[in-house]
Amino acid sequence: MSMSDPVADMLTRIRNAHMVDKKEVNIPASNLKSAIASVMQQEGYIESFSVDGEAAAKTLTIKLKYYDDKPVIDSLQRISKPSLRVYVKSTEMPSVMNGLGIVIVSTPKGVMTGQNAAAENVGGEVLCSIS
Repeated sequence: MSMSDPVADMLTRIRNAHMVDKKEVNIPASNLKSAIASVMQQEGYIESFSVDGEAAAKTLTIKLKYYDDKPVIDSLQRISKPSLRVYVKSTEMPSVMNGLGIVIVSTPKGVMTGQNAAAENVGGEVLCSIS
């Protein structure tokens, strides 16, 4: 069975793993999911990630981050959906919690935070927000 929104599935698996205090979560891998995990690691929302397996059976393993036994990620939301894509210009980049969170944007220069996209003067599709 095919999945209509793999990025939303990834975010939901992370959210669910945090609710039951799991240390890591396994997700079917793709290049986009790996890029999102990379941005999350650079911004300090997850400890690490790795891609394991062969060809079609690749798995993305994400080690979740906790501080004082509470998840570092408070909110994880999908913004652009298959039914309603959300695109922004570099000058209209959204802010999450007045700068306390980030948005992850898919741009022609790759997947990056909204702040980095605005600094590089590129717009793109807003994938998700994290706080």
